[in-house]
Amino acid sequence: MAIIKKKELKNMTKEELNKKLEELKLELMKERASAYAGVAKNHGKIRELKKTIARIYTFQNEKIIKGKLK
Repeated sequence: MAIIKKKELKNMTKEELNKKLEELKLELMKERASAYAGVAKNHGKIRELKKTIARIYTFQNEKIIKGKLK
């Protein structure tokens, strides 16, 4: 999974953000399991996934706040 750019996140709807979030959480779970088993080749991917998940949460909260302010 590549890093999702801010522009891409801004253009996503709530449903798309939720879907992407669930996909990333599932992928993170798989990567963690393989890391614990000693099979993972790229431990940096876990960090990248966590950061991307945090970005999505941030954009979701921004959309909620903007909705309340309008």
